[in-house]
Amino acid sequence: MSTQPQQPDPVPEGAVTEPEQEPEQGLPAPGAAEAPGTGGEGPGPDAAGGPALAVSDEQAAALAELEDRWRRALADLENLRKRHARELERERAAERARTAAALLPVIDNLELALSHAEADPGSIVEGVKAIRDQAVNTLAQLGYERQGETGVPFDPARHEVVGVVEDPEAEPGTVVQVLRPGYGDPGNQLRPVAVAVAKRE
Repeated sequence: MSTQPQQPDPVPEGAVTEPEQEPEQGLPAPGAAEAPGTGGEGPGPDAAGGPALAVSDEQAAALAELEDRWRRALADLENLRKRHARELERERAAERARTAAALLPVIDNLELALSHAEADPGSIVEGVKAIRDQAVNTLAQLGYERQGETGVPFDPARHEVVGVVEDPEAEPGTVVQVLRPGYGDPGNQLRPVAVAVAKRE
């Protein structure tokens, strides 16, 4: 028997050979897991279950103070809303009372005219006219002046057309007749003027 080492078989031409790998010094074998507690870094800051943030006594006191101030602000806001609602209702009632008080002299004069109607029937017409003028002046003092001009161009902000008539002497689209007077200006109008306008050709 021969004791000479056997020579490797010759590599066929064109075959790919793998380079011989030598184990690197200081590296664990593939697939080996490092045992816990044997060195290495701990879990990173993004690891789940990190340490909870501790709240100091000073921070807790500041949070309690902020919550107390927030609750007080809510209570103040609710009280302000209720007070505003009460004041608004009082102002409405006062305005209604002022308007009614302005009409009382008109009612008094109507009753006075009616009481004298039997003694002097002819004076009732003049008395009613005077009371009508008094009522118109009262509305003007409240901010609603009487509107009832004719011969002016039709204005949809002031007029309400209730009829169209043929009038050869009037310009087309002008007011030729006031059927019901209006009160107030366009920006503060109690009622528009009901008019008849000249027909356009």
